[in-house]
Amino acid sequence: MATPGAGKTTWALTVAGALLAQREIVGITIVTPTEHLKYQWAAAAQRLGIAIDPSYRNAQGKAGADFQGVAVTYAQVAAHPALHRARTESRRTLVIFDEVHHAGDALSWGEAVREAFEPARRRLALTGTPFRSDANPIPFVTYVPEADGSKRSASDYVYGYGPALADGVVRPVIFLAYSGEMHWRTRAGDEITATLGTPMTKDQIAQAWRTALDPSGEWITRVLEAADKRLTEVRRAMPDAAGLVIAGDHETARAYAGLLRRISGERPVVVLSDDPTASRKISAFAGSTARWMVAVRMVSEGVDVPRLAVGVYATSVSTALFFAQAVGRFVRVRQRGETASVFVPSVPVLLAFAAELEAERDHVVRVLDRDPEAELEEAQRERKTPDDFEVFGHRFEALTASATFDRVLFDGGEFGTATDAGSPEEEDYLGLPGLLDPDQVSTLLRKRQAAQLATRSQLQAPEAPATATATTTATATATPTVSREQLAALRKELNGLVGAWSHRTGQPHGVIHNELRSACGGPALPQATAEQIKARIEKIRQWALRRV
Repeated sequence: MATPGAGKTTWALTVAGALLAQREIVGITIVTPTEHLKYQWAAAAQRLGIAIDPSYRNAQGKAGADFQGVAVTYAQVAAHPALHRARTESRRTLVIFDEVHHAGDALSWGEAVREAFEPARRRLALTGTPFRSDANPIPFVTYVPEADGSKRSASDYVYGYGPALADGVVRPVIFLAYSGEMHWRTRAGDEITATLGTPMTKDQIAQAWRTALDPSGEWITRVLEAADKRLTEVRRAMPDAAGLVIAGDHETARAYAGLLRRISGERPVVVLSDDPTASRKISAFAGSTARWMVAVRMVSEGVDVPRLAVGVYATSVSTALFFAQAVGRFVRVRQRGETASVFVPSVPVLLAFAAELEAERDHVVRVLDRDPEAELEEAQRERKTPDDFEVFGHRFEALTASATFDRVLFDGGEFGTATDAGSPEEEDYLGLPGLLDPDQVSTLLRKRQAAQLATRSQLQAPEAPATATATTTATATATPTVSREQLAALRKELNGLVGAWSHRTGQPHGVIHNELRSACGGPALPQATAEQIKARIEKIRQWALRRV
């Protein structure tokens, strides 16, 4: 297992070249998840002097004599496993499994892969995300029994994001999270207003999330504007740096492209999953200096566009696997000091994934304790692509969506103070230099966080009384009046911070609120004054700083 962007393709082909030179093998079969990746592998192999046929079809039977191997998809193998077994048995073969976790996408796929390549002289299984949302075992992967009866996958070699970052092999990733007030109408006709990132039910989180992504709303427009500003800053050090918007479906992808054209002044490249020219568009974009690409599904694991440096996660897919694959598009380094910036909604599950970027996950196969058909149905639902994702079966109408800059996440820490999109505080983070080592990123973020907290504290500090003899009446008159709207905004801000702290520490929200009351004094949140709420906001931000 090697983190996305670590160079698995080059390493595997180097191994293949050495085995060919030693006559340990005489043929190569490369198995990939998609058609596009077959051609990408063939191009990489050609650069190393290995001829791979990416156009091989099952109907051919034998491969062309001009090639040392073929590239096929997992679906192609599943369609005719006996053919591929016969090819494997006919000569000493190295089989390279690209993103081997896909061999478990269906039980029939796993069985076909095992049947076809069990006789191989050598097998090399590669993945950047060795975990799945279902219980389908991955062929040729070793599983170690766990105490609870489950089985955990065990890699022969692991090169995670942390070591790769320390070696300068991948870029440091800066996550910029955006919140805001979402307003939508449910199927029952009820209108709901909620702040993205605050405690909500599962359905409400999904609906608020989709409201934020509505192309006609303010939230996505503000985030795309911020992302384009960030790209402009990055291009000062990386002139050909590019941005990618990962959209949820074809309609919104086209709408986002229209917004980006107005914002950036350039027409973005749009890549859709049903476009027969999608692979050519991606390849052309990789070699150009165009600013933006908007894609649905096509830009996934293994797709190599090294100049991608700014991303917008504008889809409501919430699986760890998809998120890791998406972030992996931005970490491929070309020169030391390059950074990646990914803009995300302030949704708890995404913030947790961002905070745990360095976590190494394994595939766990659990003992089934219910109907296998129900288990398979759940697995299929969890594997849904952005094109057919729905909000838990509920229809709703997005009404309005405002945007606020929430925070920056980097290397397990959180930075920034919640502020309006377009504010000087947001500009501080959008203007980070494009070439920075990880230590320099951390240092700059801490300095900007400290400066912003100091400024905010000065603005919130009450003025000293003019004289010691000021009367109670005069003091009362000087006390600023807080409106109901301002008080509600402070409560929302505190609840958002408590929610983030809960995901970071695992503590329940109630426990965190009680600890804040113990530290700062005052009644429960509904009865607390504006100054008491501000004190708790300041306290929880201090906690976050100490954890950095």
